[in-house]
Amino acid sequence: MPAPRPPATLREALGLGDDDDQLYERVRAQAGRQVVSVAAALRRTPEELLRELAPLVEHGIVRIEDDRVFVDSPAEAVVRVLSETAATAARAHARLSDLAAAVPLLAGRAVRSMADDGHVRPIDGEISTGGRTHAVDLTRALIEQSLGEVRSLRPDQYLETAREDAMTDLLGEVVGQGRRARAIYPVRALTESRDALARRAAAGEEVRVLPNVPTRLCVIGTSYALLPEPLGFVDEPLTLLRQRGLVEALGLWFDALWERALPVPELERGEGRPDLRRFLLQQLAEGAQDEQIARRLGVSLRTVRRRVADLLGELGADTRFQAGAEAVRRGWL
Repeated sequence: MPAPRPPATLREALGLGDDDDQLYERVRAQAGRQVVSVAAALRRTPEELLRELAPLVEHGIVRIEDDRVFVDSPAEAVVRVLSETAATAARAHARLSDLAAAVPLLAGRAVRSMADDGHVRPIDGEISTGGRTHAVDLTRALIEQSLGEVRSLRPDQYLETAREDAMTDLLGEVVGQGRRARAIYPVRALTESRDALARRAAAGEEVRVLPNVPTRLCVIGTSYALLPEPLGFVDEPLTLLRQRGLVEALGLWFDALWERALPVPELERGEGRPDLRRFLLQQLAEGAQDEQIARRLGVSLRTVRRRVADLLGELGADTRFQAGAEAVRRGWL
């Protein structure tokens, strides 16, 4: 799957169209004046001007205060967008953590709500155990019985060599059938076991990474979901869900995490080492400390500080904040 084309201009990075860009430059020259004066200078009525400025106002680049028009400089606009994006990402992370904690409660709540009406039916699913190879054997059987894509959260399975060989073979069969396979790994997997991820990518799996992956999970189409009981990093016991609403809810949770996760196109191109610039920049934009970044990458604190220093030098920035703004300008974030 080809990586999205990075923005080629500051306008694209800010999400502006050609018309917005032209209007921005014209209004910028009138900054600080009253709306009626700016409208007259641009040969528009005040109402027409406000309608045309709406996209710029929505982006926070133009502000109307006390009937005057105020316009951010390009640098101010980039910093504003970067700050808002970081805040949105932090809120999304907190919300998804809350949802993860709520997943085990879904089944019990559904039963209680039906019990209130006097019509109780059991949730379709069970908790099972079966030994060391149980998870792999069960996953294979469920995939063979179903249709649709395979979506996986894989916080640590890549460290288990025998399991990985069996699952990679299965994955190749899935993709060979024309089905899609996506998986999210913690970013430290890129340093702890890059070869395992490379083999999965070569088999056709689409790989993305997050700072943390909270639990193992496999969602197969809209038919099945497998997850530990309780949530975590073990396969014994396993919860198998066939209840469609719960399977779809877990699929939506995966998709929300997928949107936040970073792609790793270097794996698809077979390059020797992945470029972790985007991850570092994302972490810096969210205010992560060096110690947190080191844990998430699975590297030493000294390595993180060296990479951050190299990144500041590459961007020509004196501070991390400047680095974030420059990275947005270049389309790296």
